[in-house]
Amino acid sequence: MNARLLDILVCPVCKGPLDYDKKAQELICNADKLAYPIRDGIPIMWADEARDLSATPAAGDAAAQ
Repeated sequence: MNARLLDILVCPVCKGPLDYDKKAQELICNADKLAYPIRDGIPIMWADEARDLSATPAAGDAAAQ
């Protein structure tokens, strides 16, 4: 991911900063607890395409039981 692109991209929901998760290939908005996927080097910045980070632990707990 281009560092200059990361400097100008913001969360489309809250307009806050994004963190780059290189391993998961996602841009993370900590304020909204959303993870935007990066596919083929292109950030997908649609809220309906984002993964809800607050829902992830609950789903993992249910699967473990």
